[in-house]
Amino acid sequence: MQLFRIKFVVAAFLVVAIFLGGSYDSMSAPEAVSPESNLPPAEHAEHGLPQAAVEIARPFGFPITNSMVVTWAVAIALIVFAQLATRHMTRIPKGAQNFWEWLVESLSNFLEGVIGRHLVQRTFWFFASVFIFILFCNWAGLIPGFGTVGWHVEYSNGKSGFIPWFRGGNADLNMTLAMALVFFVCWIFWALRETGPMGVVKELFAPKGDTTGFLKALMVVVFLAAGLLEVISILFRPVSLSFRLYGNIYAGENMLETMARIVPGFGWLLPIPFYFMELLVGIVQALVFMLLTAVFTLLICQHDETSHAPAHAAPAGAVPGHA
Repeated sequence: MQLFRIKFVVAAFLVVAIFLGGSYDSMSAPEAVSPESNLPPAEHAEHGLPQAAVEIARPFGFPITNSMVVTWAVAIALIVFAQLATRHMTRIPKGAQNFWEWLVESLSNFLEGVIGRHLVQRTFWFFASVFIFILFCNWAGLIPGFGTVGWHVEYSNGKSGFIPWFRGGNADLNMTLAMALVFFVCWIFWALRETGPMGVVKELFAPKGDTTGFLKALMVVVFLAAGLLEVISILFRPVSLSFRLYGNIYAGENMLETMARIVPGFGWLLPIPFYFMELLVGIVQALVFMLLTAVFTLLICQHDETSHAPAHAAPAGAVPGHA
């Protein structure tokens, strides 16, 4: 069941990213003369990684960008690996099963210490999918050939450009925004399921603490204003999540390309130390995205955690600190 949910989350990411990419492409119709395909405009012929993913093909009118190819490849590879690792489960795991169980168990234990066992049982399938998918998308963008293997094209204005076949999945804003929007939908569902509509309203606008008289009326006004600010903050969370991940990965890939061009003849040597740094950045950014989404979920559901943990409460009549 967990594996099916992970597949569903990855598929949801891809569908939303394709929809966003298609919408962006329809708003900016390209005009390029190339015998191979419908290629992007001449402003992408600049040195360095372009900010937007580049269209490399359009079969049956469906635009395919170089970041979509990488995203599909990573998703398929993860699904196939998970399927093979769990096909013949043994009591004493080894090989691929051992690695997969270690990864899933480590993430589960880590998240349990952050958001609690109850929320982990209900949301782990999403947060694990997010971390694993983002991590391997980030690392896939570091494979030699990404951004350097492609074709040269001539544009209608006489300029020439280079079109790479591959681009890191998270270096495309469509992909990161798709993941943020999928989380936003899940966040709304979890909040309504855990606290109900009135619980969400109380969590956002209800005054906290025991006050009376004028102070209580003042607190109502203060928490109403704070609730309105919180609503604005919630609406901007998909934007901040998507731009944070996109900006870090795009900057890293741009830096690697710059290091490869800065000294002619040593393009193979200078980027090597930065590759190790980008391996670490890939882990950190996957962890940051997962932790932020997990904490956002905890903030709206945390008051429900106490009601799901009666076993940890002291028995009635017991004295704290005594057995």
